[in-house]
Formats: sequence, structure tokens, C-alpha cells
Amino acid sequence: MIENLDDVWYNYKKNNDPELKEKLILEYASLVKVVAGRLSMQVGQYVDYEDLISYGIFGLIDAIDKFDNKKGVKFETYASLRIRGEIIDNIRRMDWVPRTIRQKSKLFEQVFFSLESELGREPTDKEVADKLGISVEEAQGIIKKTVISSLISLDDYLDQNHEGTVFNIVNSNTDTPERSYEKKEVKNMLVEAINQLNEKEQRVVALYYFEELTLKEISKIMNVSESRISQIHSKAVLKLQKKLGKYKSILFLN
Repeated sequence: MIENLDDVWYNYKKNNDPELKEKLILEYASLVKVVAGRLSMQVGQYVDYEDLISYGIFGLIDAIDKFDNKKGVKFETYASLRIRGEIIDNIRRMDWVPRTIRQKSKLFEQVFFSLESELGREPTDKEVADKLGISVEEAQGIIKKTVISSLISLDDYLDQNHEGTVFNIVNSNTDTPERSYEKKEVKNMLVEAINQLNEKEQRVVALYYFEELTLKEISKIMNVSESRISQIHSKAVLKLQKKLGKYKSILFLN
């Protein structure tokens, strides 16, 4: 760890010294592992972890180049967003989510929330599967792919807009009255949306997003399989996205 980090930042921004830049890259390399690790939980079966790391390093370098250390914003906050954006950019370019998956995901969401309105409760996987004319296993697979598809969809990416995101709204230390109001509204929306989840979903969301545990760690705490935790997480995200509307990208910024 660099002891005089502020001095390194100051001298790097003043002289653009490549040696100081290398020191900063090494200092913050762990951020890439954190962001890539959490994204790997969502897309690991499709994209190699090492590829996510490689994409993230470019995001870190970009963040170091563009960071303004005079604005009073934590570099870790700014860099995490840049790293994530770079990784998602590269995943999107791979276009590994087929059009048929997107279509199935959209249809699944429509049927899920239509049944929820009709029944006055959350439909079971079997009820959704029967309505779609598919097996329960296929329905559960679609739930997971719906969340993954949303993670890298162009609409979500544009909603995030890198710097103009809910992430910045919630974490900004320099609030205008308008930003303070919007931050409060977003937090209220998130709390209300989480409160409408069932007990297991609330617990998984709390452990995953606020305690920052992995799905494997959560499975041990709740004494169920990792695949079951993944199902609970996916369904919770599906519901939260519906409730949060245009602010749904907040779910993928941790």
C-alpha cells in the first residue's frame, strides 16, 4: 500500500508520470477483482473470470486517467463504476444473449406479473411454467437468464450512463437540493420495494447487496443449496426491477 497516496495522485495529475500511474494501478488493482468477482456471479457460466479481469483493468486505467482528485469524490466509488462499465461494454460486444432468450425473458415477465395480478399473490414456478407450456426447470432457467439479460441490456446500460447514475445519486457528497430530494426518493423506493419481497428474498437481498456476501456464502448461512439461493436472488431482482422502474440499474451497481 502506498503511504503518501495523496502525494502520488497530486504528482501524477501534475506530471503524468507513467511510473506513478503504474503505482496507482497496482494500488487499486484489487477493485477490479471485487467488481469482476461480483459480475462473475451473474455471467460466470458464459464469460471467463480472467476475461472480466482483463476488461476491468482497462476500466481502471481509464478511471485513473479521468479522475479529478479535486472534487472530493472517493476514487474507489468512481473507479468501481468505470471498471464495471468497461466490463459490461465488452460483454455487450460479445452479444452472447440470443434474441430468443430476450424474447422468452420478456414473455416470462409478462406472464409472471399477469398471474400475480390475477391471483393476488406471487405465482409459483409451476403456475408460470404451465401458463407458458414449459417445464418448471425451463421456467427457472428463464428467470436466471432474465436477470442476466437485464444486466447487460442496452437500455440498462444507457440508463446507467456511467456518471449519471443512481449510484452517483445515492453516494454523492455534493448534493444540490434537487439531488438530495432524488436521493431520498430513490432510497424510499428501494426500501418499499424490498419490504414487499417475501422473507427469504429479503434476507438474500440483504446478505448479497448490503453484506456483500457471495451466493455460496449465503447458501451456507441459510442452509440451502447455492442453486436455490440463485433462484431466490433472481426472482427477487425480477420483482425489484418491476418496482424500481427506471432506477432498476441500482441493483447491478454493487
